[in-house]
Amino acid sequence: MTQPLPSTSRDRTIAVFGAYGHTGRFVVAELCKRGWTPILCGRDAGKLETLGIPYPGLQARVAAIEDPRSLDRAFSGAAAVINCAGPFLDTAAAVLDAALRARMHYFDVAAEQAAVLDVFQRFSTRAREEGVVVIPAMAFYGGLGDLLATAAKADWTDMDEIQIAVALDSWLPTRGTRLTGQRNTARRLVVSNNKLEPLDESTPTRTWNFPTPFASQSVVALPFSEIITMSRHLRSPEIHAYMNLEPLKDVRDPKTPPPTAVDESGRSAQTFVFEVVVRRRNQQRRAVALGRDIYAITAPIVVEAVIRVVGGLKEKAGAFAPGEIFDARDFLGSLCPDHMQVAIS
Repeated sequence: MTQPLPSTSRDRTIAVFGAYGHTGRFVVAELCKRGWTPILCGRDAGKLETLGIPYPGLQARVAAIEDPRSLDRAFSGAAAVINCAGPFLDTAAAVLDAALRARMHYFDVAAEQAAVLDVFQRFSTRAREEGVVVIPAMAFYGGLGDLLATAAKADWTDMDEIQIAVALDSWLPTRGTRLTGQRNTARRLVVSNNKLEPLDESTPTRTWNFPTPFASQSVVALPFSEIITMSRHLRSPEIHAYMNLEPLKDVRDPKTPPPTAVDESGRSAQTFVFEVVVRRRNQQRRAVALGRDIYAITAPIVVEAVIRVVGGLKEKAGAFAPGEIFDARDFLGSLCPDHMQVAIS
């Protein structure tokens, strides 16, 4: 392994690629709120300039995934990069490759299973060799479910089944979500019989009894990147994920508008419940998170991960799932009550 990253002024400077996107804006604001310095990165100089208006003094650097040298210049002087530019099937490899060239930590907010699986398969060894931490899917989809499952299992070393269920009261998709949906045509995966398997497309709906305010909802199998992260470190022969039906109607309707801010932070009125149930023989444990705006909540999740890695996990190196590298209960606790509510039982 190479020597650790040097401790310099860059330790509180974080490059944000896709900074002017919907989620990227939340990430930039969260970094500034917590006293860290984002470098605003993306391909559109005009959008970067506009984004920087409320943040005098921040650097804006134009970069594109087709131009590796531009990525090197954009990320120079940062301790880590947060990739907020989807579709991650297109951006993750190029941005991560640049991060590894610079020996800086890498995080992204990918929901696409194929992109996250590719990160683990292609870059784990290089990350260890370069002495950096790589964490894909550190977001509402991926990271949150992984942390909840890890916290719920507590001292269990293996489980018979993990079930994930998400309920949204609506889903007003961003442009990035729509582009990702068009690009992400791969068959979704679940863990079945101890291995990743394609989801049975004929899976019928079922009923899930969510906590208040959702109560009983019809749900359908819909796995996101948490299936990939959980399969990395949680020993369970079956891992399945579901979502209630109403928000899917929103996403599938091309006339559904993008999110609308209802407070000064930019959050929408959307509410969510994210529930994970783990079973082992005749016992059952669960963890539930309740909050607002699946895009906005991603910012404190990924920024907390960055701060923990850059500030205190310098002995770690490689590609990790969130629950594999962090104390799940402590991490979730750090997000409460400012960003969401969590109950573990």
